[in-house]
Amino acid sequence: MRLDKLLISQGFGPRKECQFLIQHGAVRIDGEVCQNIKQQVNPKGLEYSVHDVDYLYREHIYLALNKPQGYECSHQPEHHASVFELLPELLIYRGLQSVGRLDQDTTGLLLFTDDGQWLHGLTHPKKHIAKTYFVTTKDPIDSTQVERLTKGVALRNEIGLYKATDVRQLNEHALQLTIHQGIYHQVKRMIAAVGNAVDTLHRSQIGEWVLPDTLAEGDWQYLEAADLIKLQHQ
Repeated sequence: MRLDKLLISQGFGPRKECQFLIQHGAVRIDGEVCQNIKQQVNPKGLEYSVHDVDYLYREHIYLALNKPQGYECSHQPEHHASVFELLPELLIYRGLQSVGRLDQDTTGLLLFTDDGQWLHGLTHPKKHIAKTYFVTTKDPIDSTQVERLTKGVALRNEIGLYKATDVRQLNEHALQLTIHQGIYHQVKRMIAAVGNAVDTLHRSQIGEWVLPDTLAEGDWQYLEAADLIKLQHQ
């Protein structure tokens, strides 16, 4: 791959900007300045630097964000800040998209990618990827509500019953539960259907991939091949 095309693919800007970076000595490979825009490089596993910042070539981007409250999952938010403001501009330039959405008041695990096929595979309704949430409720939770969530509830304008699995009551106002669909406001609507209301909602896990305790609110990390396998577990 030509060096200028590699930089374009990695989000460093349009062709002229990438060629400018190369011609002005901003790009190094193996510690050597590369000023030939037509230089051929093997992108697989390539480590390089731009303005003395180190990068690894990635054909596609997969990352996890620990989403805080008050952010909308949109490039053009209407009432709050955009989650994309929490990510480097370099990645956004590559066409990064969120994998599904979390409401502005919902926190926790949110995925992003520029791989459209992977995004579609993870969000397609037939996949039934498990998603685990911690829920706090406005009113006390009783055993009847837990039983109804487990057996399934009807939701307005939806077909069939929607069940939660692995429902675990943590205290009088807190639950952990897992859903396997992904319809609009599903957890909030299920809690409402059993006669309660969500106070706070936090997504902690998708598939077998658990949001790390070490990933602070507002921070993100790259996902590697082993992580992607865990995320696709149903």
